[in-house]
Amino acid sequence: MNDSSRHHFIMKHMDYMYNIDNNITLNATLGEMNGTGIAQIMIPQELFLMLGLISLVENILVVVAIIKNRNLHSPMYYFICCLAVSDMLVSVSNVVETLFMLLMEHGLLLVTAKMLQHLDNVIDIMICSSVVSSLSFLCTIAADRYITIFYALRYHSIMTTQRAVAIIAVVWLTSITSSSVFIVYHTYNAVVACLVTFFGVTLVFTAVLYLHMFILAHVHSRRIMALHKSRRQGTSMKGAITLTILLGVFVICWGPFFLHLILILTCPTNPHCKCYFSHFNLFLILIICNSLIDPLIYAYRSQELRKTLKEIISCSWFFAM
Repeated sequence: MNDSSRHHFIMKHMDYMYNIDNNITLNATLGEMNGTGIAQIMIPQELFLMLGLISLVENILVVVAIIKNRNLHSPMYYFICCLAVSDMLVSVSNVVETLFMLLMEHGLLLVTAKMLQHLDNVIDIMICSSVVSSLSFLCTIAADRYITIFYALRYHSIMTTQRAVAIIAVVWLTSITSSSVFIVYHTYNAVVACLVTFFGVTLVFTAVLYLHMFILAHVHSRRIMALHKSRRQGTSMKGAITLTILLGVFVICWGPFFLHLILILTCPTNPHCKCYFSHFNLFLILIICNSLIDPLIYAYRSQELRKTLKEIISCSWFFAM
């Protein structure tokens, strides 16, 4: 089994382009791709595994730090915690799939085609849930920052802990349900179109909020300073900048994947599109890198979170000794 066996949600839609049945071995898949004159770019399984494990550890540390530090018990950090969990879904699915592939390659694990299909469906749902929930929480965090800046005096009455928990529950329920539906009906182009549309709508929504925030921030800061709340304004804008960076990284890392989806809908047989398809494994690496970079952004932008992470790592090192 080789690297072309990474056929998450998107690969199911690539099957019909190469006339591949879902039960055909993945070596045959590569053969079909070679038959088009375009070989899939190969990436060592060990690289996927290493990046997945590092990302998993990083995001677990972020979640533990937010849970441990009471100063981080606020709606914004609850949403960031959920964003970290979304990244963990990518990491876990990547680690599990890579381990299965390595064990099967070395003959240490034998699985039936039905078991492999079930595993693939579970991984696909995790990947799809991750992208839907990540986009949803990026929008939620943007809305939270917007309220913090422009409704500063009413923020605590608008964004209560109960409302934050309700929003989180709705996002996760919607993400898991929609992802399950997407996987069940993965053969329909409408499913891909819905996912691409969701990606575009959420990005536009978030971009509009941030644009409004930064355009009016200077005027609003003067009003806040007049009320002797300059520190809160600075904290709010720092949060907005942090989430802008997160959004930018998300677009860079997930953008090629969604362009892949768009090309599948618009030009699945075009030679130039097929050339782009051959880079699919690089797009997977970018997705994993997104879940690896996000915790570094949290730590770099938040002094409180960085301090807590250092304490956790120091304690872990001490007990390891």
